[in-house]
Formats: sequence, C-alpha cells, structure tokens
Amino acid sequence: GFYASWLSRRRGCRAVVINPSVQPARSLAGYIGTHPVWHDPSQHIHFTPEFVDELRTLQQELPADQPPGPMGQPAQLLAVLGTHDEVLPFDEMRQRYAACQLRVVPGGDHALSDFETLLPEVMGFLGL
Repeated sequence: GFYASWLSRRRGCRAVVINPSVQPARSLAGYIGTHPVWHDPSQHIHFTPEFVDELRTLQQELPADQPPGPMGQPAQLLAVLGTHDEVLPFDEMRQRYAACQLRVVPGGDHALSDFETLLPEVMGFLGL
C-alpha cells in the first residue's frame, strides 16, 4: 500500500491501497534479517538496514500533513482497510487516508482473506 501511495503521488495516477503501512520504515525496522517467505517457507527474503533507509527517504515525499494520492486529488486513491488488521493499526490507517476514498471492511484482517468479494469495486475504481 505504501508503494502504491508513493507511486500515485509521483505519477498522479489512481491507485488502490490495501491495509497500507503509514510509516513503513518504522513498521519494518524490526524485521531486518533473513526470514522465510510466508507462502513458501523454503524460500527466504533478506531485509537489510538499507531498505529501511530507502523507505524513510520515500516517506519524505509523502508528507504527513498532506493526504496521500495525487497532489490535490486524494479522491483518486481508494484505501481498503480491514478493521481487524493484526499487523498494522487500523485507526492509524483510517486517520492517514481519511481524505481519500475509504472502503472499511468490518472484521477484515491484514491479508483481507475475503478480498475476492472486493474485486468488482476495486476494478471499477481503477476503470478496469
């Protein structure tokens, strides 16, 4: 979600974010190291301090006092937020994306396990 927000701001395009990290450098700093990939534990991902530094740099391009999405057009960004996200604070996401179009999913977890039910809305928003 963070990268889509950043790209939307940078390119001025529509985007959909799903349970986006509001401050990914902060959220991911504790994950530096080697970790199994969640969907295939035989594979591993290497997350380095440099990645956190890169995220911090990108965050500066999305000032906290401005809504995410294309400059002056926050309605061009749809934020799909699960109220029971076990990874990221729902209230923090809702506050950060308040000026954007919001789709709150009551009981939705971080993976939005029932995402397929949201596909028509997401695809329609993107004009696909």
